[in-house]
Amino acid sequence: MALSAFAALCFLATSATAFAQAPVQQVQVDGIIAKVDNNVILRSDLEFGYLQYLAQTKQQPSEELKCQLFTSLLQDKLLLARAEVDSVVVDEAMVSSNLDERINYLASQVGGTDRLEQYYNKSLRQLKDELRKTVREQLVMEKMQRQITEKVSVTPKEIKKYFNNIPKDSLPYFSTEVEIGQIVKEAEISRQQKQEARQKLEELRKRILAGEDFATLAKEYSQDPGSAQAGGELGFFKKKELVPEYEAAALRLQPGEMSNVIESQFGFHLIQLIERRGQEFNTRHILIKPGTATVDLNAAAEELDSVRNMVLNDSLTFAQAAKEYSDDENTKDNGGMLSNRATGFTYIPMDQVDPAIFFVIDTMEVGDISEPIAYTTPDGKEAMRIIYLKSKTQPHQANLDDDYQKIASAALNQKRSKAVNEWFKKNINSVYIEIDPEYQDCNLLQKPVQ
Repeated sequence: MALSAFAALCFLATSATAFAQAPVQQVQVDGIIAKVDNNVILRSDLEFGYLQYLAQTKQQPSEELKCQLFTSLLQDKLLLARAEVDSVVVDEAMVSSNLDERINYLASQVGGTDRLEQYYNKSLRQLKDELRKTVREQLVMEKMQRQITEKVSVTPKEIKKYFNNIPKDSLPYFSTEVEIGQIVKEAEISRQQKQEARQKLEELRKRILAGEDFATLAKEYSQDPGSAQAGGELGFFKKKELVPEYEAAALRLQPGEMSNVIESQFGFHLIQLIERRGQEFNTRHILIKPGTATVDLNAAAEELDSVRNMVLNDSLTFAQAAKEYSDDENTKDNGGMLSNRATGFTYIPMDQVDPAIFFVIDTMEVGDISEPIAYTTPDGKEAMRIIYLKSKTQPHQANLDDDYQKIASAALNQKRSKAVNEWFKKNINSVYIEIDPEYQDCNLLQKPVQ
């Protein structure tokens, strides 16, 4: 059972309705139930993760399940403790990027950033501040697990043995699944549109210099939904946690000073430094994004139409075209293929396909590529994309011929899991561990590896 550190971010994606339907149980007063070196597990961590897991999986409550969750949390803390000893760290830019991606995903699940803020009764800035440590810890744990399992592999013989050991009446039944690729072209922003955005900020800068309040104007004009309502305030960040252009301009300022108009990948900014605190700094900003015009979308569509014709005429493969022409950094190096977030596979059940894509591929044959269609990227940019239906499987019971990739992955995961468990057994005495007597019997790390 691979539940991450208190599984906060995984379970945040559960809808408000699902959470409301979680079993209501008496929760004891919060307190520390385990220590692993400098890392602690709170009773609230366990109870919250347990209720969320029940809501998400519809399983019946059981002490065994809670015990498994506790052991998973204990494993997480052991990974973190060993990572500190072994000086395993992750880049802060990766933390920020991963945090933004997850926040955007959560917002898309609940109907936008406004709904997300309303649901948690917190601004995006507050949510990011609270989740940053959890995201960093998750990335560190993932890096540790990769180091532990990097040499683990499975042979065809092991894959076949794994499959043959599954009872026939327990073989999974797969519904219709598809493999979908995309090539994305973002609308180019014209020089005129950039100039208009810059000019708007220059006018706001003059108003601030004339005495108007920066925060008030940020609330009214900033196009950053995560900070506008807070008067543009972003909160404290360390070096390399913000985009380079923004950080460089901010660090040249004295508290209370305002920057000139600066450009970043997000648009144009006016920045005011609020406070420095050691290696951290707090700023507020006004963001103006250049608009995208219809003519720019037409240009993107024309380019994609040309790319589509090259693929259809066998001048290059779809994967080659994606790598060379796609603006989607998440898929261009993966042959343009979309992945199932839950499994990491390129096979996606039809009932989990994005509705915007579902209605495009519904009438397509395997191998078809759609005409260019309008698309809004996860970060709000206007774009066009073409969709490729690579494969479509019919509903069937798992078998080695049709599902070799999935079975091989499952066999590899089982072998990796065993390697991680063996690592835990070897390293459990290398750190200080203290467990509340109530949970002593839940320490599954002390039990033999299966």
